[in-house]
Amino acid sequence: MDEGSSVNGLPLPGSLIGLMDDGRWRNPGDDVMRELMPWFEDPLDFLTGIDWMRRENAGLLRLTADPRSAYLFRQARGSTAVGPVKLPWLDVEQAVLIAVNRRPGDDVAMALDYRTGSDDPRVVASDFWTDPRQCSWRIVVPAFSRLLDVLNLG
Repeated sequence: MDEGSSVNGLPLPGSLIGLMDDGRWRNPGDDVMRELMPWFEDPLDFLTGIDWMRRENAGLLRLTADPRSAYLFRQARGSTAVGPVKLPWLDVEQAVLIAVNRRPGDDVAMALDYRTGSDDPRVVASDFWTDPRQCSWRIVVPAFSRLLDVLNLG
């Protein structure tokens, strides 16, 4: 695996790398995102570089080290969990953030979820609006390639 195109040891889809290289990996607009994720109320910034993704994902791993934060954000490490980590939980060892909150403090995100495979991982996003007491991770699309189709980025 090319370490230059991976985050947390997970290979980024070639199509994502190509879009970042071309400067085309960007939020298509808040209205488009609202149509894609009707439950999602806060604006997102797409992570447009691998280094930015690595920084955000390092923060995700640190956040998960705190049990209270991990519970609030429904995040776990599959390698230390007593059983499989399934939705509405995010296995942070099998995820890569690809978009994060635009406004500081919103603490929301969209991620590639590699629990479905590394060739075309599904896309999930946080949901704090259905139950404001605790985050849930919800499926946005079953595969990253589908996200590109929906957002007209493919």
